[in-house]
Amino acid sequence: MDNHNPSPPTRNVLLCVAGLAPQVITETLYGLAVQRQPAFVPDAIHVVTTSEGAERARLTLLDPSEGHFYRLCADYDLDPERIAFGADTIHVVRDRDGQPLDDIRDPSHNEAAADLIVDLVRRLTVDPQKRLHASIAGGRKTMGYYLGYALSLFGREQDELSHVLVSAPFEGHYQFFYPPRQPQVLYTRDQRPIHTDNAEITLAHIPFVRMRDGLPDLLVREGAGFSEAVRRAQDSLKAPRLELDLERLELHCRDQIIALTPVNFAFYLWLARRARDESPPIGRKGIGPAETRGFVQAYHDITHPMAMDRERVEAAVAGGITPDYFDQRKSHVNRELRRHLGPAAAAYEIRRVAARPAGRFKLALAPDQIHIRPGSREPATSTAIARNPPCGLG
Repeated sequence: MDNHNPSPPTRNVLLCVAGLAPQVITETLYGLAVQRQPAFVPDAIHVVTTSEGAERARLTLLDPSEGHFYRLCADYDLDPERIAFGADTIHVVRDRDGQPLDDIRDPSHNEAAADLIVDLVRRLTVDPQKRLHASIAGGRKTMGYYLGYALSLFGREQDELSHVLVSAPFEGHYQFFYPPRQPQVLYTRDQRPIHTDNAEITLAHIPFVRMRDGLPDLLVREGAGFSEAVRRAQDSLKAPRLELDLERLELHCRDQIIALTPVNFAFYLWLARRARDESPPIGRKGIGPAETRGFVQAYHDITHPMAMDRERVEAAVAGGITPDYFDQRKSHVNRELRRHLGPAAAAYEIRRVAARPAGRFKLALAPDQIHIRPGSREPATSTAIARNPPCGLG
């Protein structure tokens, strides 16, 4: 039976990795929905597996008459119509050509599995009203590792990670899927009888470090493969280093590239030059002609002399940079930094260093952390600005 009944809102989500033993799915469901108090009854069950694993799950769990998922629901009064579990919640790992994989054998297969898991965990943790419970019990060991790491990257306070433990000799037994309400006698491979009354299932909760709040918003919201996500998470932990590319109007914050509009780039360049030269913080009130010339010169350095916006920018600050104009530019720049860098943006932001009402601001970076890549119109020295002030601002 395929997925059904999309009407109830999904609040609890179970995510499993599975290989050739789909039993881990029903064993985990039993631990959550039957043993746990209060019960965690999923509204949806998602599974990451191979093509062979998907076929085994379909035949052993989802067959309308013999499927152990439906048997578990009948045994323990769970409504299968209220749990979205079917073909569209079983996610098969595919190779670079889009072909389903029947096993995870080489580095490219591992990369494909990692990217699928990261993307799925990212999407399942977008809605703050959902709770995700992830189980690493099945599949290849690398798949469990990727799931645990993905949850560390994107998991929230309400999300959980676990491993299901099944007592011997029921662990891995091809006929055992969960302890049925009516006990049964099963037989081991050497034909020894075992009674399901003796089966013990333990859901071992695994603590994990939650790094989501330290990641850039773009990484949390938009697609990035496993390796890229790990690299960008690692970059957010490094010491800050800023490079300004005057040709491309880009900020290079470590390896993250942020493009700004000309006027916002010029505003940030102006403050970066001041920080590099160890000039004092700038007061948003009473910005004088000399400071205003520094901003306009920065705009001239990154734009063509015939640019249409030059007159507009000069006119906007002809009487000096007003507090409103300063606040507007500062807000635009800081918003872009936070969008790309997340909490790591704090090292690069235009920050207040004096309390109100003075309102003095600067970049908190040290001079040796700031590198300005000259553009075609970048003056050789800061003295050029003093000798050649922009028109109307002398």
